[in-house]
Amino acid sequence: MIEGFRIEVISLLKYTWPTIVMAVIIAVLLRSTDLIVNKKRLIIHKELLKLSFIIYILCLFYVVTFQDVSWSSHNFVPFKEILRYELGTGVFYKNIFGNMLLFVPYGIFIAKYVDLKQPILVAIIAFITSLSIEVIQFLIGRVFDVDDIILNVLGCLLGYFIYRLFEKWGSKLPNFLKKDILWDIISVIVLGGLIWFLIP
Repeated sequence: MIEGFRIEVISLLKYTWPTIVMAVIIAVLLRSTDLIVNKKRLIIHKELLKLSFIIYILCLFYVVTFQDVSWSSHNFVPFKEILRYELGTGVFYKNIFGNMLLFVPYGIFIAKYVDLKQPILVAIIAFITSLSIEVIQFLIGRVFDVDDIILNVLGCLLGYFIYRLFEKWGSKLPNFLKKDILWDIISVIVLGGLIWFLIP
């Protein structure tokens, strides 16, 4: 399963890397200039989180606009596609969990940057975002699937609650575990591990 995930990510990066590299260069250049000119302190883990949001949006754009799903057809009936897949099969995991996992980072970013305390508002934002994606897909000749909206909203809420749990748990950590330098080191190690994981 991990190898399958690795192959999916490498396949995604194969087509998106030029856009991602250009976006990262521009973002790093502008952010570095802001930090230097305005004499702000560099906090690596916070900068990496902001950068990862840009990369996430670009990858999400690719997944929802360019990936081929010609084997499917429009679905306007809730739960029709969700209930079609046999539990435990590869197709089930890819379509059900794939659609949920796609929006988990979105829920985390909403919790982090918008700081909403009411899950219903998070669900509304996720619904509008996912509905927009499905309508755009419909307009460009791709597939509209109401079940994708349901799964995307659930994934977004899952990400939101993961962040809130981490935030609550993090506030109980000893002071030395709350230091930015520690999280900077952990972020760099995780980033290095991710790069190593993706190298074929």
